[in-house]
Amino acid sequence: MAAAQGRLSDGADGMDDSKEGDRNGGGTAPPAFQAAVQALRNSRLRPQIEIDPTPAPQRLAPYAYALEAAVVDGDQDLADGRLVLLHDPAGHDAWHGTFRLVTLVRAELEPEMAADPLLPDVCWSWLTGALHSRGLTYGEPSGTVTRASSHYFGGLSERPSASQIEIRASWTPREGLGGVPDTAAHLASWCDLLAQVAGLPPAGPGDASIVTLPQRRGPQSR
Repeated sequence: MAAAQGRLSDGADGMDDSKEGDRNGGGTAPPAFQAAVQALRNSRLRPQIEIDPTPAPQRLAPYAYALEAAVVDGDQDLADGRLVLLHDPAGHDAWHGTFRLVTLVRAELEPEMAADPLLPDVCWSWLTGALHSRGLTYGEPSGTVTRASSHYFGGLSERPSASQIEIRASWTPREGLGGVPDTAAHLASWCDLLAQVAGLPPAGPGDASIVTLPQRRGPQSR
């Protein structure tokens, strides 16, 4: 699966320190982590989102599982992202829990939209709003929203200027029965965020209040 801006190769809270796509997701992992991973694998998503396992970080937690997704329209990608589930059975002081979700989401924008001073606040509200809309409880959220612009010169001067929005975030999901968070619901919320960044219309009537990106640069060929 090709990502909208190429493979997600830049670091996101250490997310590129990876070697295996399904590290410790098998029978040697704690039951709570196995159940959380299985819920991710069994999730059913809206058809515009293609998702695959991807190499997980090696040094952020004893157990990790990662997914990479792209929002697609025909043969074109509108946005891409990565979601990593971390688990430390001993707990983590910074997380205030034993699980942590880490994400990177990005899409290309029209330069006029990228220049909007309110855009970072709006993008962060998309993340928190996606979690709240599904009734999810979480703690210790943190992250960044970055706008980047590229201007081309010399032999590349014929290329149009390009602007990109990038959301990097992490949060601690509330643990339920058996110490297992509702990872399927968190994945669905993350996909809602991807869809908003890509400029897709709401998935259903219940999502009519979602504010999507008014205009973005045309889809990228896969």
